[in-house]
Amino acid sequence: MDTHLDLQPAPPREDAQWPKGAAYLDGTFMPAAEARIPAGDWGYRRSDVTYDVVGVWDGCFFRLDDHIARFRASMTRLRMQPRESDAEIREILIETVRRSGLRSAYVSMDCLRGTPAPGAPRIPSSARPWLLCQALPWVWVASLEQQRKGVSLMIPEVRRIPAESFDPRVKNFHWGDLTDGLFEAEAAGADFPILLDGAGHVTEGPGFNVFCVVQGKVLSPRSGALEGITRRSVLELCEDLRLPFEVRDIPAEEFRGADEIFCATTAGGVWGARRIDGRALGNDAPGEITERLRTRFWRKRAEGWHATPVTA
Repeated sequence: MDTHLDLQPAPPREDAQWPKGAAYLDGTFMPAAEARIPAGDWGYRRSDVTYDVVGVWDGCFFRLDDHIARFRASMTRLRMQPRESDAEIREILIETVRRSGLRSAYVSMDCLRGTPAPGAPRIPSSARPWLLCQALPWVWVASLEQQRKGVSLMIPEVRRIPAESFDPRVKNFHWGDLTDGLFEAEAAGADFPILLDGAGHVTEGPGFNVFCVVQGKVLSPRSGALEGITRRSVLELCEDLRLPFEVRDIPAEEFRGADEIFCATTAGGVWGARRIDGRALGNDAPGEITERLRTRFWRKRAEGWHATPVTA
């Protein structure tokens, strides 16, 4: 780990209104602790919901418009059209962060399907979709200590939900397979699972994309995973650093035998692995290419890369 990187989340502003979190719920701003989802809505009853998450670091959103565009694509795929436009969603997210006073935040946008009115047909098109947005204090998927040492990964028995059943490019709460994988990882003494698809190819981990390095080339799975915004950023960084990059199917055995493995997500940026299924990678620590990408990611963020400032 580059010791010159300062990755401590910035404290809230001194005049923070709701430093424990702010929410926008179907037209109204409120403290996040007061936001409630109706128990009868299909967003809860059927997990009929899509969402996206964008990060705020040192008072700036990262790739805000890219996240909103992906959120809109997910809503369109699920035939959800809330009353708010993309421009309005953008302002809502900014205002939510502004009201929270948070300078480092995990900012979510959810579109939930409601429930049909009495007497209406019990079909999805009868239920109104609505928005819940929240700005919460920053969280890491992998702790700073895990990032320093490198995480331990394993490939579980459970397989990823097939794309033929649900499109993984639509961000969703269908986490049954990922949750099973987390239990398998815990039982094996690993930090996180990396799930395979039905053909035995690598897909993703619970809440993050995954990459491996083979003979100096950075590889990322072709299908079966969310098309991550941070994943897109890694591709841009590879171009900056003149690192060869390929998106293709990655068989499990090639992944297990890789020179390096690393992960990428909104709530964590880029961080490396030290082990896969008990096998030490390199020196049992994140590899050189991983650390180059990680350092470049955070330094470019500090320089204002894809930044949208939140003004008071």
